[in-house]
Amino acid sequence: MRKNVLIPLAEGFEEIEAVTLIDILRRADVNVVTVSLHASLHVKGAHAISVVADAFLSEQNPECFDMIVLPGGLPGATNLAADATVQHWLQTFDAQGKEIAAICAAPYALYTAGVLKERFTCYPDFHSRIPQKGYDATEKVVQSMNVTTSQGPSTAMVFALTLVEKLCSKRVVDELREALLLA
Repeated sequence: MRKNVLIPLAEGFEEIEAVTLIDILRRADVNVVTVSLHASLHVKGAHAISVVADAFLSEQNPECFDMIVLPGGLPGATNLAADATVQHWLQTFDAQGKEIAAICAAPYALYTAGVLKERFTCYPDFHSRIPQKGYDATEKVVQSMNVTTSQGPSTAMVFALTLVEKLCSKRVVDELREALLLA
């Protein structure tokens, strides 16, 4: 069965992370829905690159998704943390044991929602904003229960492939690695 993933795009999202995640997940035949948090589908990233989201977050139902993935960037991550609907989605997913993933500064939004687990990683200069034990600076990707976190732009491909393995299979990851010349 095809998996469904929601990727909220907040103003100031990290473009490398968001586009890498969207691209790799869609190559794996995952149904990715990008959503805007506000009145326009056009969302501007941290480096002034505008992306057109597929839909509005307010039009979506958490029951229709298997995973939520938060790209980082600033002020994107703090905008995700400040958005009550995003926080509710994160809490709903966690209560149902559904997969939650965040990269770069976005684990901060997991922290503010109270869903960050015992071990996590994030953008190295941002972990001081997350006053919780369990930060791991040595791993590019950390999996702890139903939460997967990663460090930043340079780890986006590894992060995306980790999510593909969780959603699909190692075989799909191996096929992607070969097609992307990572094998």
